[in-house]
Amino acid sequence: MKKRLAVVYHENGILLTLQYITRWLQRKIFNFFLAKKLGVNKVSIGIYPHIRGLSNMKIGKNFTTGCNLRLEAITNHRSENYNPLILIKDNVNINDFVHIGAINYIEIGNNVLMASKIYISDHNHGIYVGENQSNPFTPPDERVLSKDSFVVIEDNVWIGEFVSILPNVRIGFGSIIGANSVVTKDVPAFSIAVGSPARVIKKFDSKLGCWVNSE
Repeated sequence: MKKRLAVVYHENGILLTLQYITRWLQRKIFNFFLAKKLGVNKVSIGIYPHIRGLSNMKIGKNFTTGCNLRLEAITNHRSENYNPLILIKDNVNINDFVHIGAINYIEIGNNVLMASKIYISDHNHGIYVGENQSNPFTPPDERVLSKDSFVVIEDNVWIGEFVSILPNVRIGFGSIIGANSVVTKDVPAFSIAVGSPARVIKKFDSKLGCWVNSE
């Protein structure tokens, strides 16, 4: 820590060094008490998190995030009540500005790695299929939330920058989602998917030991 502080001081001067120390202390205290609440040995959440509905979350060991995490288990919206669960398993590593919101169920498997600026949601503002669809004259924030949907991200998945993962999606074991993709349907295990909407372009061939084109 002393060596790191010396580098920060040399590069930035006393004012930014004091800011660095203050943020470091805030983060250490926050993560200590958060780990106690979750019943795990250690979590490492970056500065400026927004966490809502912690009692409706289960988070495993070695959960690490960058700054400005937005993690929401939403129990009430516009007089509607929900009973969500966000399940984050072991060794999940999330980078900066990731937004995860659930009113029903989101699961993130072991060893999942996420880049920055990722959006994951199991719901939508409004209903746009089937009966009782939302009216465009109703302001979006006043529309009923679509419910009974889910998102499941299985173990060993790698999600690139600026990805959006929408409701009723399962991403299979070991798959990769390329940057700027919008995932609107299931991605099979051992696949690479890219695009908007995302489509599978490669699959892992266990016999060859390499990724091969799917087309």
